[in-house]
Amino acid sequence: MINKDTISLLQECNSGTQMAVYSINEILETAKDQKFRDILTSSKHQHEKLGNELHILLQKYGDSTKDPGVIAKGMSWMKTNAKLVLDDSDRVCASLITDGCNMGTKTMQRHLNEYLAADREAKQKAESLISMEENLACEIKQFL
Repeated sequence: MINKDTISLLQECNSGTQMAVYSINEILETAKDQKFRDILTSSKHQHEKLGNELHILLQKYGDSTKDPGVIAKGMSWMKTNAKLVLDDSDRVCASLITDGCNMGTKTMQRHLNEYLAADREAKQKAESLISMEENLACEIKQFL
């Protein structure tokens, strides 16, 4: 039987991938440099792939996915649009994505520490998400 920590960690990972895809989509509309857009698009596809894997695991375990909170999405939308109204440069876009990556990394690490009894596969999914966030932040440094 799958324990509660495993389900909770998988749900948090799934929520994180959804939030990442949502945030990247917001920035893709504004990003100008083609290389930057390509990096964002690639990362979006990686997050979607992981999200699909998480969805399948959650279904297998008889649970459902967890959407990002309405407040989290709303706050992200407000921050993004407020900053882009003032300056829609790729520098600002990269800064917003980097902030999101840092938040995602911090949040997922906190969940890894919280759900200690989660199984190895769930922990690997969380570590994969953390790695994706760290890699994206690193790849877009050149646009800051």
